[in-house]
Amino acid sequence: MKTGTTTVALSCTDGVVLAADQKATMGNLVASKKAKKVFEITNMIGLTIAGSVGDAQAVTRLLKAEVQIYEMQEGPITTKAAASLLGMLLRTSYKSFVPELVQLIVGGVDERGSEVYSVTLDGAVMKEDDYTFTGSGSPIALGVLEDSYRSNLTVEGGMKLVARAIKAARERDVYSGGLSVDIATITKDGIKWIPETEMKKLLS
Repeated sequence: MKTGTTTVALSCTDGVVLAADQKATMGNLVASKKAKKVFEITNMIGLTIAGSVGDAQAVTRLLKAEVQIYEMQEGPITTKAAASLLGMLLRTSYKSFVPELVQLIVGGVDERGSEVYSVTLDGAVMKEDDYTFTGSGSPIALGVLEDSYRSNLTVEGGMKLVARAIKAARERDVYSGGLSVDIATITKDGIKWIPETEMKKLLS
């Protein structure tokens, strides 16, 4: 099972917004209309997934476990450290000639501010100052982001922007879709999931 997927992440003045569609496919078959593609790693760090669902879920579980071990030994982990840890895990897999077929985004808030990182299947970690994206629908979503993103964007405005971007991708990319959109915001108060009632308003 794979996710063609559209996922996006924004760095805002007061936090981070992570979003993804909900369609998962098996070839030309829609395997799920409610696939989860945004995950909580800690209360201050989130992750979006694209690619092979099994690989992505396994990597997510492994990262959460490694972060828990890190925090027991060192204290709260930063977004940068979590992204670097994820990159090392994927690099080890890639060098074993059995790569995890994934594209991932790590976003969070710490003393450095709000940050988003893209992490590729070979372990490359790239810091995105403003926004990043993955998946088959990302070229469509990118057009919306490039047109409307502003450096003074707040989390509230970011929610509306990612909803527009994912909605555009769902309408034009055959592998993006599902019943709704998952959006998580991360601020100094922690991670928050947008309820379905509010999501319907954003998508309308």
